Amino acid sequence: MRSLRLALAQTNSKVGDLEGNFKMIQSRIEEAISQQCDMVVFPELTLTGYPPEDLLLRPEFIDDNLKYLERLAPHSKEITAVVGFVDRRDDIFNAAAVLHKGEVAGIYHKQFLPNYSVFDENRYFQEGKSAPVFNFNGIHIGINICEDIWYPGGPTHRQSLYGNAEIIINLSASPYAMNKIQERSEMLAVRARDNAVIVAFCNLVGGQDDLIFDGSSLILSEEGQVIARAPSFEESMLIADLRPGNVFGQRLHDPRRRKEKLFHMETGDVEQIELPVVSRVKKKDLEKPMMTPPCENLQEVYEALKLGVRDYVHKNGFKKVLIGLSGGIDSALTCAVAADALGGDNVIGVSMPSEFTSQLSEDDASDLAKNFGVTFHEIAIKSLHSEFLTSLAPLFEGYDAGLTEENLQARIRGVLLMALSNKFGALVLTTGNKSEYSTGYCTLYGDMVGALAVIKDVPKLLVYELCEYRNEVEGKPMIPVSTITKAPTAELRPDQKDTDSLPPYEILDPIMRAYVEDDLSFDEIVGLGYSPDIVQKVIRLTDINEYKRRQSAPGIKVTPRAFGKDRRFPITNGYRHRK
Repeated sequence: MRSLRLALAQTNSKVGDLEGNFKMIQSRIEEAISQQCDMVVFPELTLTGYPPEDLLLRPEFIDDNLKYLERLAPHSKEITAVVGFVDRRDDIFNAAAVLHKGEVAGIYHKQFLPNYSVFDENRYFQEGKSAPVFNFNGIHIGINICEDIWYPGGPTHRQSLYGNAEIIINLSASPYAMNKIQERSEMLAVRARDNAVIVAFCNLVGGQDDLIFDGSSLILSEEGQVIARAPSFEESMLIADLRPGNVFGQRLHDPRRRKEKLFHMETGDVEQIELPVVSRVKKKDLEKPMMTPPCENLQEVYEALKLGVRDYVHKNGFKKVLIGLSGGIDSALTCAVAADALGGDNVIGVSMPSEFTSQLSEDDASDLAKNFGVTFHEIAIKSLHSEFLTSLAPLFEGYDAGLTEENLQARIRGVLLMALSNKFGALVLTTGNKSEYSTGYCTLYGDMVGALAVIKDVPKLLVYELCEYRNEVEGKPMIPVSTITKAPTAELRPDQKDTDSLPPYEILDPIMRAYVEDDLSFDEIVGLGYSPDIVQKVIRLTDINEYKRRQSAPGIKVTPRAFGKDRRFPITNGYRHRK
């Protein structure tokens, strides 16, 4: 019986680290050989890391990536390896190399280049044209890359229909967003069923700046059933014995394929590539393939945030982080994620109480740090604030005290955090959430100071849910209950509450989602049942605060549309939504 022992190497590449990525690929090839695999597959652009962005405009980077591919080829003498890299012809291509018997036996060029959301591949790559099918010991295998499989009439369809591909291998770097894992799995099941083909989807895992790649690699039968699933948010080797004998029988039951072949005889770009026969060593069948259950919704988001913090800190050569702990829920969640990602001993929490900071907030910050094993310091800022006000008094004479004096406190805290960062070599993590960044309820050069905005893409209501989730996982209140239950406040003036400046988050968050993520108009949002005055206020605040967001630290993307490269609006913008 024809069979293929396939390994999907769900790996965590680092952009630009060609030597490190080469060693990682080499190690995984050796691991697959030890498991008697016939073929091992790596994610999209594994060799360069994804996305390499403007590194692709440097010819020496392209040349170096090709040299490393040449160095990888000899490692395929005992196994076939499919590796993502950048190919160069008259232009450059997002490509997959088939390494077989120590040589580059074939190359596939990505055909559908995404140019939406966080993607910008048309800026760099030329589209591929050919859709080869590789004959490996009598098994026909089509190879394509990421976006190619999202199109019903794309390479998957042509490779299976005209090239008789029985297995489709898709190398991917598909970034995470809430509900994306389920959506992707459903799409892959449709492709498998519609084309009566086994689908093996190998996805990148890891954090790269503001993007998270969740892994969640899959193998699906020709009937669209998941037969193997890798875990999410961690490296893994997914191995399965595939027997494509049922594919032909499945196709006999679908007369539509015959009709399409009859009336569209031109196979066009489908090329057959014969791989030299590999002698087979008889091996025992594997036990049941890995079938990791999907994460629950809140677990999924929390794990994405953890991975994003860990990779951002470690890949940039740091070990420790600094967080300003206010006693509020946003800094509490940021601290919890950082401690879980890096270990509490690598997190430094700094409480910076002012004259307006309540004793409850100070106690909550201290208890939080103790619960997570975080190093804790307190630096009172009352005297510093007074000195600033004294120095500015001659210039402020005749003006009422207000927002300027409030924001001075946030800016003093930012200066202190950056001083500690410079002295101790620890990255500052900012603590603002998506609701605040949307409305500008944050202080530029104050609480926005830092290297990574961990929860920048987490709406306030989801912040509450994630804190409660973290406590449920622990079975006790690691995040103090009072931190979750007390009214949110910046504590920059007496008795201040967030609702003094903003609508309640139960109203703000759905409006923000409708405007920022769904691009609904004023009238459409009002039509959902919200007050016209409140809708107008939220839209106005969102529009006028683009200049703040443009100067903010990168934030980990978890929603379908995040601020930054995902949502690009001009700072100087004369267009306003009509009432």
